[in-house]
Amino acid sequence: MPQLGDGARRSPGVRGLFRRQVAGDDALLTLAALRFSQAGMPAELYADSPADLAHQLPFVPEHDTLPTVHLDRRLNLLAAADRAQVAQFAEVCADRIAGLVVHDKPAMRDRVPDLVAALRELGDRDDGPRIYLEYAAGHPLYWFADVAARIADLGGAGVCIDTGHVGLAQVRRELAVPPSVGPLSVRDGSLEAAADRVQRATASALPALLGLIRDVAGTGAAVHFHLHDGHPAVPDLSDHFSFLFRLPVPFSIDGVRSLDPMYGPAGLAAILTEAVDALPPDRLSLTLEVHQAEGRLPLTGEARGLFRHWSDPTNAERLNYWLSVVADNHLLARSVLDATRRVGLPAPTAASTVQV
Repeated sequence: MPQLGDGARRSPGVRGLFRRQVAGDDALLTLAALRFSQAGMPAELYADSPADLAHQLPFVPEHDTLPTVHLDRRLNLLAAADRAQVAQFAEVCADRIAGLVVHDKPAMRDRVPDLVAALRELGDRDDGPRIYLEYAAGHPLYWFADVAARIADLGGAGVCIDTGHVGLAQVRRELAVPPSVGPLSVRDGSLEAAADRVQRATASALPALLGLIRDVAGTGAAVHFHLHDGHPAVPDLSDHFSFLFRLPVPFSIDGVRSLDPMYGPAGLAAILTEAVDALPPDRLSLTLEVHQAEGRLPLTGEARGLFRHWSDPTNAERLNYWLSVVADNHLLARSVLDATRRVGLPAPTAASTVQV
């Protein structure tokens, strides 16, 4: 079985999401494999069952950084049957994956002893994949740090800091202070009047996140990161965006018709620098969890040949575009990590681009 974590490398591998993303056959996974190989990018997969994971894993290119797996969001570690499913994943693919990510739940806030017992049941071991509890339900940040402290001695368990979930929870707490701005959406005509206040609240995400990283790192717990950006006024799903996006709005603010996201490239640099400074390599794991990037990128060369049996290449081009966005974020993250190793050289930033 593999040793837990990413090993004692000086610079951690930055995974990207490896998935079909759109409807289609396994040619989509082959395209993903091609783009991941070209970028030299390790992977995180989504899997609903051990059989689903076993089907996807052969497509993932070999990499020094083993894949992690995001499990079904409905799984609840407080339920014995769900813990059994997590244990089955850990057993079936123990030598091929580094970690399994499971969401926290609202009911866990008042059942910390039960939650800790569940994590100890799954994580009291020294090899195989770690089980990471992801911050997703919007609990107070001190609550999450306390859970991390209670499992810090476990070799097979840790926590997952999701930058989008943490940031949006912080922003929404800020915006709950009267006067209320009502629904936060670019579809809501009141946003223009509240834009300055919304942006001040949005800017509070990064300091809160960096404080959580320091608090959790101070416990000694292993930490997996889901890295993505967002903005509270995005309709529907407000996060899982690239770090190279701004939110278009139908009005001008500070000379532009878009709003700053929670982090942007400079925020990503601060997050990665804090993580690398605060956590030892064998306790640090990273994934770019970017979902939302809609567009089409024509297929050329080897990639086009993968879809000769398709009469309509639309979904293949949509996946190709999304993979290009993931690869761009991977390049940005890698450049940040490389810069942090050079004495006196600041981490780079990049001009943001507007995405709808």
